[in-house]
Amino acid sequence: MSGLVNKSLDSPDEVRPFEEGKGQLELVNIEGGGAVGRATFQPGWQWSKHVKPIAQTESCQAAHTGYTISGHMKIVMDDGEETVMGPGDFTIIPPGHDAWVVGDEPCVVVDWQGYVDYARR
Repeated sequence: MSGLVNKSLDSPDEVRPFEEGKGQLELVNIEGGGAVGRATFQPGWQWSKHVKPIAQTESCQAAHTGYTISGHMKIVMDDGEETVMGPGDFTIIPPGHDAWVVGDEPCVVVDWQGYVDYARR
């Protein structure tokens, strides 16, 4: 990548809605640098209900490196390890997990690793 790049998640290159209107992913593509995304997960969202039908895998196989802006999300790895991420948290999540929104507030996460193919139809 060469030169200055300035993109806004408020004017994304692509928007990918989740099943049942439970949120969406907004992506900006960075030439030579992949994609950065902001996902808004609505209360009641769960990967195994609202993305699994799109991904067609038993658990989420994306590796995520992200920052939580608002809301809370519980992540449970296939091996049973778990955590809850919330505002201000930086989280690395390996492939092989389920996740769901905790509480009544949307969970907003910016991820610069795992959203390239996430919820792609």
